[in-house]
Amino acid sequence: MREKLLKKIQEKTIRVGVVGLGYVGLPLAVEKAKAGFRTIGFDVQREKVDMVNAGHNYIGDVVDSDLKNLVDKGMISATTDFSFIKEMDFIAICVPTPLDKHQQPDISYVQRSVEQIACHLQKETMVVLESTTYPGTTEELVKPILEAGSGLRCGMDFYLGFSPERVDPGNLIYKTKNTPKVVGGIGGNATKVIAAMYRAVLDGDVFEVSSPAVAEMEKILENTYRNINIGLVNELAMLCERMGISLWEVIEAAKTKPYGFQAFYPGPGLGGHCIPLDPYYLSWKAREYGFHTSMIESSMMINDRMPEYCVERAGRILNHHEKSLKNARILILGVAYKQDIDDYRESPALRVIEALRNEQAQVEYYDPYICAYRYKGETVKGLETISPAVIASCDLVMITTAHSNVDYAMIQRHAKAVFDTKNVMKDLKPRGNVEVL
Repeated sequence: MREKLLKKIQEKTIRVGVVGLGYVGLPLAVEKAKAGFRTIGFDVQREKVDMVNAGHNYIGDVVDSDLKNLVDKGMISATTDFSFIKEMDFIAICVPTPLDKHQQPDISYVQRSVEQIACHLQKETMVVLESTTYPGTTEELVKPILEAGSGLRCGMDFYLGFSPERVDPGNLIYKTKNTPKVVGGIGGNATKVIAAMYRAVLDGDVFEVSSPAVAEMEKILENTYRNINIGLVNELAMLCERMGISLWEVIEAAKTKPYGFQAFYPGPGLGGHCIPLDPYYLSWKAREYGFHTSMIESSMMINDRMPEYCVERAGRILNHHEKSLKNARILILGVAYKQDIDDYRESPALRVIEALRNEQAQVEYYDPYICAYRYKGETVKGLETISPAVIASCDLVMITTAHSNVDYAMIQRHAKAVFDTKNVMKDLKPRGNVEVL
């Protein structure tokens, strides 16, 4: 099986299936097709399938013309019919892995996708889980479902592995194509063949590890590392505010050290699919082994507190202007979870807005990338534009996302008060009406 699949990879006769056409799956499917492999995307959402088949892109990291050209050439298509799995030689699972209301891992999307795959899985197929999850998922959950549903044996009839997604929406340098990949298969043959498949598509290095569990833990480490360090600077931000010290200046000074220090910055909280969620997967799994991840959980609590802390700071700023939060008119600038993208998954700005409204503030938002968002069953529409008159009418402007296409100089000139949680106004002078986190 190994040599046969390696030959098909070399000859580019591998048929590729990508399950889940979101921020991870669609860019991966496009890169597979661009590399010369006929690709089918599988998704349960008819709207996404229809858009792909029409060549209409909906993901920022995909070039519109790339998708259209690949569809026109017949290199990529999409379907809701999982029976086509039987025609695939390589299947990548790229479905969401959120948390449930109890902050526990929700693996239901993975489980349902694997069950669908198992019904149609054929011999000599590679299956790779890319969805971020807890260590052990591939071997403890995916493998038994595939074997029971297909009657095939892992390592003998099909290969199974884990290769964590590394998607950073809006990154202008690193995309799916040139970001290094980590691959861990069940058995050496699985690892070699799956790694060969990624090497045939991507420009980035492919690093092979000894097992899926190592690859799963590696992904958790990447994002927990960032979570902990952001938690550190967020806690220092709260302390420095009490001490009358600018943490932003402290960080700039620390950055002058050429070794042993990497800069992280405070903010109103953590957003996106990975950094705010992944540590919960590890702490949940650790309890199975009677282990308490104290440092990780402490950083999670600090970061989770930041939206409420920012609301407290907003209240103090308003007090300085003899205003209260109640009935104050507040403009939130930015609801995307990071700058220059239209993605608001887990954005702390949504919690800031919710908390301000709970204090009976009159809150509006402006985001040049997001005209409306949906949160807890409610659709919230933003302002279409902002003007000096709009800014001047607000009691407080709070910057929660550092979009680069916003006229911050105009805002600073006309605002009564600004709470800049991202320090995006650092180069503006004078700044007597600006407070930073």
